Amino acid sequence: MPALLRIYLIRGLIAIGWAAGFAAVHDSLSAATVILLIAYPLIDVVASLLDAREDPGTPARKLQIFNIGLSALAALGLGLSAVGGVGAVLFTFGAWAIVSGVAQFTVALRRRTRELGRQWPMLTAGVLSVIAGATYLPAAVGTGPSLDMLILYTAAGGTFFVLQAISLAWRQRRTRSLAA
Repeated sequence: MPALLRIYLIRGLIAIGWAAGFAAVHDSLSAATVILLIAYPLIDVVASLLDAREDPGTPARKLQIFNIGLSALAALGLGLSAVGGVGAVLFTFGAWAIVSGVAQFTVALRRRTRELGRQWPMLTAGVLSVIAGATYLPAAVGTGPSLDMLILYTAAGGTFFVLQAISLAWRQRRTRSLAA
Protein backbone atom coordinates (compact mmCIF):
# COMPACT_ATOMS: atom_id res chain seq x y z
CA MET A 1 0.00 0.00 0.00
CA PRO A 2 2.74 2.59 0.64
CA ALA A 3 3.79 2.49 -3.03
CA LEU A 4 0.20 2.94 -4.19
CA LEU A 5 -0.20 5.81 -1.74
CA ARG A 6 2.86 7.54 -3.22
CA ILE A 7 1.67 6.93 -6.78
CA TYR A 8 -1.73 8.46 -6.03
CA LEU A 9 -0.28 11.42 -4.16
CA ILE A 10 2.36 12.28 -6.76
CA ARG A 11 -0.06 11.69 -9.65
CA GLY A 12 -2.58 14.00 -8.02
CA LEU A 13 -0.11 16.77 -7.26
CA ILE A 14 1.30 16.63 -10.78
CA ALA A 15 -2.23 16.90 -12.24
CA ILE A 16 -2.98 19.93 -10.07
CA GLY A 17 0.34 21.50 -11.14
CA TRP A 18 -0.43 20.68 -14.77
CA ALA A 19 -3.80 22.45 -14.45
CA ALA A 20 -2.09 25.55 -13.08
CA GLY A 21 0.47 25.54 -15.91
CA PHE A 22 -2.18 24.89 -18.54
CA ALA A 23 -4.29 27.76 -17.20
CA ALA A 24 -1.42 30.09 -18.08
CA VAL A 25 -1.13 29.00 -21.75
CA HIS A 26 -4.46 27.48 -22.86
CA ASP A 27 -5.84 30.47 -24.78
CA SER A 28 -4.38 29.27 -28.08
CA LEU A 29 -2.86 26.12 -29.47
CA SER A 30 0.69 27.37 -29.00
CA ALA A 31 3.63 25.00 -28.79
CA ALA A 32 3.49 25.16 -24.98
CA THR A 33 -0.21 24.27 -25.00
CA VAL A 34 0.29 21.32 -27.34
CA ILE A 35 3.25 20.04 -25.30
CA LEU A 36 1.14 20.17 -22.14
CA LEU A 37 -1.78 18.47 -23.90
CA ILE A 38 0.49 15.62 -24.99
CA ALA A 39 2.16 15.47 -21.57
CA TYR A 40 -1.07 15.01 -19.61
CA PRO A 41 -1.91 11.52 -20.87
CA LEU A 42 1.79 10.63 -20.68
CA ILE A 43 1.64 11.42 -16.96
CA ASP A 44 -1.16 8.87 -16.81
CA VAL A 45 1.00 6.36 -18.72
CA VAL A 46 3.82 6.66 -16.18
CA ALA A 47 1.47 6.48 -13.18
CA SER A 48 -0.31 3.46 -14.66
CA LEU A 49 2.99 1.73 -15.38
CA LEU A 50 4.09 2.21 -11.78
CA ASP A 51 0.69 1.15 -10.51
CA ALA A 52 0.62 -1.99 -12.67
CA ARG A 53 4.11 -2.89 -11.46
CA GLU A 54 2.91 -2.68 -7.85
CA ASP A 55 -0.27 -4.63 -8.57
CA PRO A 56 0.87 -7.93 -10.16
CA GLY A 57 -1.60 -10.75 -10.55
CA THR A 58 -4.74 -8.82 -9.66
CA PRO A 59 -7.82 -8.15 -11.76
CA ALA A 60 -7.08 -4.41 -11.67
CA ARG A 61 -3.68 -4.96 -13.35
CA LYS A 62 -5.19 -5.85 -16.73
CA LEU A 63 -7.13 -2.59 -16.73
CA GLN A 64 -4.00 -0.67 -15.75
CA ILE A 65 -2.20 -2.18 -18.75
CA PHE A 66 -5.17 -1.27 -20.95
CA ASN A 67 -5.02 2.28 -19.59
CA ILE A 68 -1.31 2.51 -20.45
CA GLY A 69 -2.07 1.81 -24.10
CA LEU A 70 -5.15 4.03 -24.09
CA SER A 71 -3.29 6.98 -22.60
CA ALA A 72 -0.37 6.55 -24.99
CA LEU A 73 -2.84 6.64 -27.88
CA ALA A 74 -4.50 9.70 -26.34
CA ALA A 75 -1.14 11.51 -26.23
CA LEU A 76 -0.59 10.71 -29.91
CA GLY A 77 -4.18 11.65 -30.74
CA LEU A 78 -3.95 14.97 -28.92
CA GLY A 79 -0.75 15.83 -30.74
CA LEU A 80 -2.30 15.02 -34.11
CA SER A 81 -5.64 16.66 -33.36
CA ALA A 82 -3.92 19.94 -32.44
CA VAL A 83 -3.45 20.44 -36.18
CA GLY A 84 -7.24 20.37 -36.55
CA GLY A 85 -7.85 23.06 -33.94
CA VAL A 86 -9.38 23.43 -30.50
CA GLY A 87 -12.54 21.51 -31.40
CA ALA A 88 -10.55 18.48 -32.53
CA VAL A 89 -8.43 18.58 -29.38
CA LEU A 90 -11.49 18.86 -27.16
CA PHE A 91 -13.17 15.97 -28.98
CA THR A 92 -10.07 13.77 -28.62
CA PHE A 93 -9.69 14.66 -24.94
CA GLY A 94 -13.39 13.96 -24.37
CA ALA A 95 -13.23 10.53 -25.97
CA TRP A 96 -10.18 9.68 -23.86
CA ALA A 97 -11.87 11.01 -20.70
CA ILE A 98 -14.88 8.76 -21.27
CA VAL A 99 -12.95 5.54 -21.84
CA SER A 100 -10.33 6.21 -19.17
CA GLY A 101 -13.08 7.18 -16.71
CA VAL A 102 -14.78 3.81 -17.24
CA ALA A 103 -11.41 2.08 -16.72
CA GLN A 104 -10.68 4.14 -13.59
CA PHE A 105 -14.10 3.34 -12.15
CA THR A 106 -13.65 -0.36 -12.85
CA VAL A 107 -10.16 -0.45 -11.29
CA ALA A 108 -11.55 1.27 -8.20
CA LEU A 109 -14.38 -1.29 -7.98
CA ARG A 110 -11.87 -4.12 -8.15
CA ARG A 111 -9.70 -2.50 -5.48
CA ARG A 112 -12.48 -2.20 -2.93
CA THR A 113 -10.87 -4.24 -0.18
CA ARG A 114 -10.48 -3.96 3.56
CA GLU A 115 -6.89 -2.81 3.12
CA LEU A 116 -7.57 -0.27 0.33
CA GLY A 117 -10.99 0.90 1.49
CA ARG A 118 -14.08 1.71 -0.51
CA GLN A 119 -12.17 3.74 -3.11
CA TRP A 120 -14.81 6.49 -3.15
CA PRO A 121 -12.44 9.20 -4.49
CA MET A 122 -11.43 7.00 -7.43
CA LEU A 123 -15.00 5.85 -8.08
CA THR A 124 -16.17 9.46 -8.06
CA ALA A 125 -13.31 10.57 -10.31
CA GLY A 126 -14.11 7.81 -12.80
CA VAL A 127 -17.78 8.78 -13.00
CA LEU A 128 -16.97 12.48 -13.30
CA SER A 129 -14.43 11.73 -16.03
CA VAL A 130 -17.12 10.00 -18.08
CA ILE A 131 -19.55 12.87 -17.52
CA ALA A 132 -16.94 15.52 -18.34
CA GLY A 133 -15.83 13.66 -21.45
CA ALA A 134 -19.45 13.40 -22.59
CA THR A 135 -19.83 17.18 -22.26
CA TYR A 136 -16.64 17.81 -24.24
CA LEU A 137 -17.92 16.02 -27.35
CA PRO A 138 -20.84 18.37 -28.12
CA ALA A 139 -18.75 21.37 -26.99
CA ALA A 140 -16.08 20.33 -29.48
CA VAL A 141 -18.46 20.52 -32.42
CA GLY A 142 -20.34 23.57 -31.14
CA THR A 143 -19.55 27.17 -31.80
CA GLY A 144 -16.46 28.50 -30.06
CA PRO A 145 -15.02 25.38 -28.40
CA SER A 146 -12.69 26.25 -25.54
CA LEU A 147 -9.94 24.45 -23.69
CA ASP A 148 -11.01 26.13 -20.44
CA MET A 149 -12.93 22.98 -19.53
CA LEU A 150 -9.73 20.97 -19.26
CA ILE A 151 -8.37 23.07 -16.41
CA LEU A 152 -11.17 22.17 -14.00
CA TYR A 153 -11.18 18.54 -15.19
CA THR A 154 -7.49 18.01 -14.50
CA ALA A 155 -7.49 19.96 -11.23
CA ALA A 156 -10.49 17.98 -9.98
CA GLY A 157 -8.97 14.69 -11.10
CA GLY A 158 -5.74 15.55 -9.31
CA THR A 159 -7.68 16.44 -6.18
CA PHE A 160 -9.41 13.05 -6.19
CA PHE A 161 -6.04 11.30 -6.49
CA VAL A 162 -4.76 13.30 -3.51
CA LEU A 163 -7.92 12.46 -1.54
CA GLN A 164 -7.41 8.77 -2.32
CA ALA A 165 -3.82 9.02 -1.10
CA ILE A 166 -5.02 10.68 2.11
CA SER A 167 -7.62 7.95 2.55
CA LEU A 168 -4.96 5.26 2.11
CA ALA A 169 -2.62 7.02 4.56
CA TRP A 170 -5.42 7.30 7.12
CA ARG A 171 -6.28 3.63 6.65
CA GLN A 172 -2.65 2.59 6.97
CA ARG A 173 -2.19 4.64 10.13
CA ARG A 174 -5.40 3.28 11.63
CA THR A 175 -4.37 -0.30 10.86
CA ARG A 176 -0.98 0.24 12.51
CA SER A 177 -2.53 1.77 15.64
CA LEU A 178 -5.03 -1.09 15.94
CA ALA A 179 -2.23 -3.63 15.60
CA ALA A 180 -0.16 -1.96 18.33
